[in-house]
Amino acid sequence: MGKAQKYVLLGDATYPLQDWILKPYQEDENLTQRQLQFNYRLKRAHSVIENAFLRLKARWQILLKCDDCSLELLPTLVLACCILHNVCEAHDSPFNEEWLEGTEPTELPKPCQPAPAAMEDNRAEQVRELMCQYFESCGEG
Repeated sequence: MGKAQKYVLLGDATYPLQDWILKPYQEDENLTQRQLQFNYRLKRAHSVIENAFLRLKARWQILLKCDDCSLELLPTLVLACCILHNVCEAHDSPFNEEWLEGTEPTELPKPCQPAPAAMEDNRAEQVRELMCQYFESCGEG
């Protein structure tokens, strides 16, 4: 779109819009088709992320019981599992669907209310608008 962009994290409606956190437009009847498309694409990307974490936890089930290890070891353990998981995925190591049993996606506690508007960054709307334009130029999907 002619402007270099930084990496961004994906958030839901409870997060404040920042130039490094993309969140969907608030759902209401005034959303344009472009904004609806943006929200749809964000939801699809979020589901890919959820699936990746589900596969990570299924393959490395020690992550489901991290309360068994010391806090000093935990970052190293998580990092090691992520690296090994990425190596397995990159080399098409078979993934056993039975591993998914008992690794139900858990809802982590999230804020119930959207972040106050005062926490939002006005520049972030430009980033979101650029993403909307980009998604629109890519067509459906």
